[in-house]
Amino acid sequence: MKNPVSTRPIGISGLAAYIPPYRVWLEDWCDWTDSQWPKIREVVGRSFRVRGPQQSVYTMSANAVLRLIDQYDVDPTRVKFLGLGTESSTDNSAGAIIVKGMVDEALAKRGKPPISRSCEVPEFKHACLGGVYGMKGAIRHLALDGAGSQAIVVCADIAEYARGSSGEPTQGAGAVAMLLEEDPQLAVVDLVGSGSASDYRIMDFRKPMMRFCGQDRSESHHVQDFPVFNGKYSTTCYVDETLQALNDMYEKRRLEPSLYLRSLRSVFMHRPYRRMPETGWAVSYLFALGHGSAEDRAELASYCEKAGIDADLLVEEMGRKTEVSNLATPEQHSYEAYPLTMAAMRAFRAAPGYRKEILGKLRLGSDTMLDLGNLYTAALPAWMAAGFEQALVEGSFEAGEEVLTLGYGSGDAAEVIPFFIAEGWREATRKIGFAEAMESAIDLDFDQYVALHDGRHVKELEYEPSNEFIIDSVGTTDERHFSDLGIEYYKYIA
Repeated sequence: MKNPVSTRPIGISGLAAYIPPYRVWLEDWCDWTDSQWPKIREVVGRSFRVRGPQQSVYTMSANAVLRLIDQYDVDPTRVKFLGLGTESSTDNSAGAIIVKGMVDEALAKRGKPPISRSCEVPEFKHACLGGVYGMKGAIRHLALDGAGSQAIVVCADIAEYARGSSGEPTQGAGAVAMLLEEDPQLAVVDLVGSGSASDYRIMDFRKPMMRFCGQDRSESHHVQDFPVFNGKYSTTCYVDETLQALNDMYEKRRLEPSLYLRSLRSVFMHRPYRRMPETGWAVSYLFALGHGSAEDRAELASYCEKAGIDADLLVEEMGRKTEVSNLATPEQHSYEAYPLTMAAMRAFRAAPGYRKEILGKLRLGSDTMLDLGNLYTAALPAWMAAGFEQALVEGSFEAGEEVLTLGYGSGDAAEVIPFFIAEGWREATRKIGFAEAMESAIDLDFDQYVALHDGRHVKELEYEPSNEFIIDSVGTTDERHFSDLGIEYYKYIA
């Protein structure tokens, strides 16, 4: 007897988010740190969110999943896959099962059945790509042994950087949950036509456990997870892996790169801060021109002329195999892997075509994202949620239209996945509620921000949790017959 295999389209039917209320305005942050607000506004964004003392990646995840179930009237007994994509988990054994336990508790208090007991509960970790890997895992589950069921993947992270570091203005926190099923209502996900790339990059954004040694977090029990990163090198890795994943997709689908990129109206990418996806997409467009027709080469040559570089040398640079990992040394990490391309891109940025081919295709939801900061694994689905809501207001999408998504995870890997807008996208979008999730905000002053960032309680902050989970306590017992040292106990506030 053959196992059932689904032949129906599979994709996303719903999105729901939880954003912590504590907000830092970057213009205020610039005043506190003597930073340049015009530059921060142009490169990074407007504001970011900070997790509270009773919040963790698990409480935010459970809050997002519970909202998803409520907003889309999900029957929990049909959910046979609950995946957690994160790089901020603090338990090296359990993951998504913690989220399932919290959600089941809230459902029981409401008199509803729990998530199916036969539900799989994997956690996916690969920097900011964990959520995309979780989505791919869920789709494969629904196509094979989980055919006929539903899946939920929640992407949640807490992006924290040391105060005074270059990454500090790119912090953020939040969670986005996705509902996946056959015959999806938002978008069909085309895994067959997707592109993948990965390469070990040694020191591109790492989180070695050695950083935890000696931390005293006795007040809030929050372990600070500051990454080891090198900004310019990380940008190089992002750009290079974007190019490689796109090439994989071009080959699979036998696409003409420049024609294909021009045909798209909307693109969503991993977004650690405002400028990064713009740079990644602009370089991808220039590479497409470099491998395109005579007309494409002429357009590229016009940018080269403005930049004062030789177009033939640029095309030669684009054709070389670049070993980015060779730059992972103290002496080389600040070097450009594609110096001529980056020079041409700066000229392209000042050209009229940049607004059409780059900013125009990254437009949907981009203004909302200026107030989120970096959500790591949740950055891409958050942008999609904001983009769908803007598209609903403007009537921007058409059923069957292709929308390209690109997920990226430092370390280094990328996934380029085509989405095709479903017939029911309007009704499904009305239930997302992303704008509402962003409405609750408490603006922090300098002392409050420093206290929350450093893991201390702030008595002056007035916030009453409602319909969400909090950390109620953290275990401290470590005895022979009973131990719960470090285990978080959660409480649902109705």
